[in-house]
Parts: sequence; C-alpha cells; structure tokens
Amino acid sequence: MRAAIITISTSRSEGREDDAGGPALADFAREIGAEVAGSEIVPDEQSKIEWVLRHWADTERCALVLTTGGTGFAPDDVTPEATRAVIDREAPGIAEALRAASREHTKNWMLSRGIAGIRGRTLIINFPGNPKSIGEAGEAIGEAIPHAVALLGDHAAGRHDGH
Repeated sequence: MRAAIITISTSRSEGREDDAGGPALADFAREIGAEVAGSEIVPDEQSKIEWVLRHWADTERCALVLTTGGTGFAPDDVTPEATRAVIDREAPGIAEALRAASREHTKNWMLSRGIAGIRGRTLIINFPGNPKSIGEAGEAIGEAIPHAVALLGDHAAGRHDGH
C-alpha cells in the first residue's frame, strides 16, 4: 500500500516553522504497513490542496493519501473543503472515529472538521495538525485502513474512469 503524506500549512510551506506533523503522519503510515511514496508541504490554499490531492491519487496512484493540518475553524483552514471537492464518495465513519478518539485527549475534539473519502482507488484522510493528536487519533483507525484500501483495490480493478 503506497501512501502520500501532505502537510497543509502556509507557515511550514514557507519555511517559517518546522513540520512535525508530516513526519508523525509518515510514522503512522509505516506502522500500518504503508510504504511512504512521498510527502509535500502545501500552503492553506484550496486550489493548491486540491491539486496535490489529485496528483498523489491520480498521477502517482497512491492507495492512501493522508493529510495533516487545516482542519480547524481558522479562516484559512480549508483542507476539508479541498478534500470534499476532489473525492467521489465520503467515508464518514473514519472522520467520526478520529474525532471520537480525540475526545479523551482534548476538550476541543469537536472542533476538528476533517473528513475522509474515496477518489477512485485512493482513500484520502484528513488528520489533525497536532503531531500528538495524529498518534492518538490514528490508534482508532489504524487496523481498518489496510482493509479499506484492500477493498478499494479489489472492487475498483474493473474501473476504467482514469482513477
């Protein structure tokens, strides 16, 4: 299972802050058996986020695209909107599980707006931006992700729609 790791942060894309979320998410991906095919840092701009999600799903053909950052309430937190614009179908249970797992660790768990969805054969999941939260929330979905990716591969094999 090939995975791409996308950090969404204007300050990190400009080099003003170190990216701790991307490496934490890459560690999570490897823990669930994924091969990290690549990682990128993009600014909080919806069109750029959409482009990078399409690139890793369609061109690089990653089975899994994991994002970190841009899921809160700030005006430039547009990761969920960008993700929704590129997916074919939502996978609400994954996002619900991430939020539920965060509940015991932060009183602001319900402020995460991350979503998960399917684009062709690719599963895209928005994780929180906090590196500690990635591990805490990831525990809730770690076992399900390889199964979900396997299902997408099995059922999408006959598709000829470019995804």
